[in-house]
Amino acid sequence: MGNNNINVLGAAAAIVKGMGVTLKEMMSPTVTEFYPEEPPKFEERYRGAHVLERDENGMEKCVACFLCAAACPANCIYIEAAENTDQVRISGGERYAKVYNIDYNRCIFCGYCVEACPTDAITHGHGFEVASYNTSTLIKRKEDMLVPVPAGAKPPVIAQEAAAGH
Repeated sequence: MGNNNINVLGAAAAIVKGMGVTLKEMMSPTVTEFYPEEPPKFEERYRGAHVLERDENGMEKCVACFLCAAACPANCIYIEAAENTDQVRISGGERYAKVYNIDYNRCIFCGYCVEACPTDAITHGHGFEVASYNTSTLIKRKEDMLVPVPAGAKPPVIAQEAAAGH
């Protein structure tokens, strides 16, 4: 009998505690975000759409080491590597990513690719508007993810420009 009273009192205390949380939330002011008119405010560690970074000289940081693709549990990263030459210099390493695609149909935004990258070439930005009615538009290419060349930096030599010089 005494054990049943303790169980009933414990259950009643839990209900009162839960109702206290509910009443406290009901009395607090509501927070409204005016999304289309104002940009949303994200936490610093928000994992948004991927961004391919450049160094301070405007060169791509990606050296096509394939570690991000190997670390990806969803297998959504596709890379084709090409060699840097004296005429075509895209990144600071021996190679660069000629093709770098991420399939957002499969991506789970886990961040393993960001952690695996030794050159910090791929990061999560704060972009969140990746929804689409057409799944073919969810395959993002390198050109879609690459940040612009920083002000004052010289853009890398591109293959078409090198071929035109011959």
